[in-house]
Amino acid sequence: MPLNLYRHLAHLLEAETAVLATVIDVKGSVPREVGAKMVIWGEGCTFGTIGGGAGEAKVIRQAMAVLATGDKQLVEIDLSGSPQRKTQGVCGGMMQVWLERWSGDWAIALVDQILTDLEAGHPVTLITPLASTQLPHLITPNSIDLPQSTLFTETLQPPPLLLIVGAGHVGEQLAKVAHLIGFQIAVQDDRPEWANSDRYPQASQIFNESITEALAQLDEHLHLFATLVTRGYQYDRDALQALLNRGTPCEYIGMIGSQKRVQQVYQALEADISKEKLAAIYAPIGLDIGALTPAEIAVSIAAELILVRRSGSGKPLSKREGVRS
Repeated sequence: MPLNLYRHLAHLLEAETAVLATVIDVKGSVPREVGAKMVIWGEGCTFGTIGGGAGEAKVIRQAMAVLATGDKQLVEIDLSGSPQRKTQGVCGGMMQVWLERWSGDWAIALVDQILTDLEAGHPVTLITPLASTQLPHLITPNSIDLPQSTLFTETLQPPPLLLIVGAGHVGEQLAKVAHLIGFQIAVQDDRPEWANSDRYPQASQIFNESITEALAQLDEHLHLFATLVTRGYQYDRDALQALLNRGTPCEYIGMIGSQKRVQQVYQALEADISKEKLAAIYAPIGLDIGALTPAEIAVSIAAELILVRRSGSGKPLSKREGVRS
């Protein structure tokens, strides 16, 4: 995810020179999308991935030359599987990967600005000149116009924020999994002995005040996902009421509990919340994978978060049309 990658790059640039590899074009079936990134430094150390396998190995080898010379480079990865060509995989497509050395004051300042904006929930547009001596930069009112054919332009989106309401056993495991899949984490629970940085090192924000007060501090976050894994009915009711009345609708609201508990909460809110809003809640939360332990339940919830975020189907990949069983 861009935020974690740029955080890692910022740390590296304090003492290292690094190469940023970016997928700038794809054709056909490939393992990563346009904008996917990897950082390479030292003797071939890496963070992130542009797809793995022989293609990624080729990029790492070429990055060593870029580290040494500073010369920008375009690397083509052939994944067509054609026996007539030297290929780096059999996915069926082609990838172009841009390699550029990042070092010194300009790189540190640029990464710091990217992190400042993304962590505040604001998207940024990064311009990478491909055919000039100009350095990567963010779009500003004073940006120099260059022909579009000589630029790679990408809008870096801030990662969605997952608000975990309830800091119990499931919430603790969910924070670990959700952070791994690219969510920023916030936790709300009125028990500081449960909701604290020792139990939730992944959380950028921990709220021991009420859910209403917590949401007031998250008002600027446009991409808010909320999971209710609380210790009781009344906490679910209060949290749902506050979340459903939020000025900017949440992208996802899920609530743990049995069907009976879910219906009791809905009945308590019927007078104040429309049926349409209640119908949009994912409850009981998570995908049906037979989860029992807190860690397994966290995985089932995280799978549902990915499904909503990426507009998946939730069906087994082996059952997709065109895939033989």
